[in-house]
Amino acid sequence: MSFTSLGLSDALLKAVSKQGYTQPSPIQQKAIPLILERKDILASAQTGTGKTAGFTLPMLQILSQQPFLRNRPVRALVLTPTRELAAQVYENVKEYGAFLDLKSAVIFGGVNQNSQVASLRSGVDILIATPGRLLDLHNQNLLSLSGIQMLVLDEADRMLDMGFLRDIKKIMSLMPPRRQNLLFSATFSREIKALANEILNHPVLVEATPENTTVEKINQKVYHLDKSHKTQVLIKLISDGAWEQVLVFTRTKHGANNLTKKLINHQVSALAIHGNKSQGARTNALQGFKDGTVRVLVATDIAARGLDIPLLPHVVNFELPNIPEDYVHRIGRTGRAGASGEAISLVGADERAYLKDIERLIGMQIPTATVADFVPDPNVQADEERPPRPTRYQGFKSGSAHPSNRNSSSNNRGPKRSAPKRPDSRRR
Repeated sequence: MSFTSLGLSDALLKAVSKQGYTQPSPIQQKAIPLILERKDILASAQTGTGKTAGFTLPMLQILSQQPFLRNRPVRALVLTPTRELAAQVYENVKEYGAFLDLKSAVIFGGVNQNSQVASLRSGVDILIATPGRLLDLHNQNLLSLSGIQMLVLDEADRMLDMGFLRDIKKIMSLMPPRRQNLLFSATFSREIKALANEILNHPVLVEATPENTTVEKINQKVYHLDKSHKTQVLIKLISDGAWEQVLVFTRTKHGANNLTKKLINHQVSALAIHGNKSQGARTNALQGFKDGTVRVLVATDIAARGLDIPLLPHVVNFELPNIPEDYVHRIGRTGRAGASGEAISLVGADERAYLKDIERLIGMQIPTATVADFVPDPNVQADEERPPRPTRYQGFKSGSAHPSNRNSSSNNRGPKRSAPKRPDSRRR
């Protein structure tokens, strides 16, 4: 199948060709025709599947076919959980809309609002935003959502994890009830299905890949280590393998900063990216990582989704995530768009239970490997106790009930979590 068969305009086909794409991905094949038919959709798509173009292309086409409005009120809104993802979506909208008379803007916290306000005042057809900054500007009467015709919730599961549910509901109350709604999520948790029931009107379910599956071309390995040896092993792997670009995940901001300092002390260029970093620092770190001036990017899970790093060869879990689904999102940074990649996990004795949860989720046992001189003492037993973690609910699989069915089974491996606090909007 080619893009020409999806019903896209010549201007969009020209833009797609300019980006070097010839065939649509599975999510694009399924979603684009449905969106052009003005249907609400609930789409399950992992990172790296082309989902951004899957909603951007039909959105641009629908808006471009409507009569020109002189004041250019905001007609389409894309909500994302993080600044990085918002910036990425904005770039995609600009690239694919290069030959159309449409204006777009992106707004997020962590930076001065003046330039964003100036863009809004000049007229915007498509607005990409994080929830906090959007509400901040609306509360200042600097933007109106009364003309919204299309709403996209990108990575909706991540937004719920970050505590944006109240903000999302507030934003929906500011828009016209008659609009097209597109909800994209990597997982179909119980919370996602409840949200879909609230905002989607007779949605069509679109699944590009089986839920919670990992990319087949990712070579996954586990190194069982004493916790105190992790930094040494990471440096040895980078050095012996002559790795020039590796994304390393830690569980905490402090851990990311600490590991970055240790890498730099061993003459390995590294920068950290997490929620406590300013937007300028995060942008510079990501740019340095992409252009090769930074060898290692150490990140918390804020970077697990939304970062577009072409042909990233290596991802390392310096610490396993305590939520197994996050493992899928982390390693999904590599092996994108058909490319091969390697995902390595450094697992201490206290993380073995997390590893079992991950292997149960992905339906496979991850192969183990060893590093000479760093074999763990077999007499050291894993602590049977582990910190409580949020319970994730298994979503519905292909062929199961429509999301309106609320009687989904839950994952009972842990206690229910309380509703997370809403994060400071200026930090997103």
